[in-house]
Amino acid sequence: MTGAAPFAHLSADARAELDAWVAPDDQQEALRVGYLAHLAAHPDGVAKAGPPAHLTASCLVVDPPRERVLLTLHAKAGQWYQLGGHLEADDATLAAAAAREAREESGLATLTLQPGIVQLDRHELVGSFGRCREHLDVRYVAVAPEGVEHVVSDESLDLAWWPIDALPPESEHELRPLVTAALRHLG
Repeated sequence: MTGAAPFAHLSADARAELDAWVAPDDQQEALRVGYLAHLAAHPDGVAKAGPPAHLTASCLVVDPPRERVLLTLHAKAGQWYQLGGHLEADDATLAAAAAREAREESGLATLTLQPGIVQLDRHELVGSFGRCREHLDVRYVAVAPEGVEHVVSDESLDLAWWPIDALPPESEHELRPLVTAALRHLG
């Protein structure tokens, strides 16, 4: 199968999730509307092989006491970020893609993914990202089991638990809004 067909279910799921999501502020609402317009214009807008700007799914992993977050030192970007990446045709949903990416990149077999979108983030890519030029990231949050050991994957230079009140300085400006949204989402 070629083109948008293998990803049609993910495109439909993304539209349904974004349609149902109540954005917490005007900036997030503008992104939500923009993502929906992008998907309407690009049936393959959830596929890495689709347009250079496409949806991705990521997951902020938190520890049970909600004091630390598990971050990856991204191999291509060279900065600490949440776990996540491109959708695959066999992902059942956008949320399932975020959970799969988190499990693959962390080595954590079990995560408790919380239902619902936490945050949207549209960002341009600089560096060696191939044909990818912009990610329209849909972000979720998951809680890791107590005392679980993570494993660095081939996609990361490193993985580490970071205190919520001491995020990596070089990426805090990007991570802080996500951490705040995730904690709010967790209640």
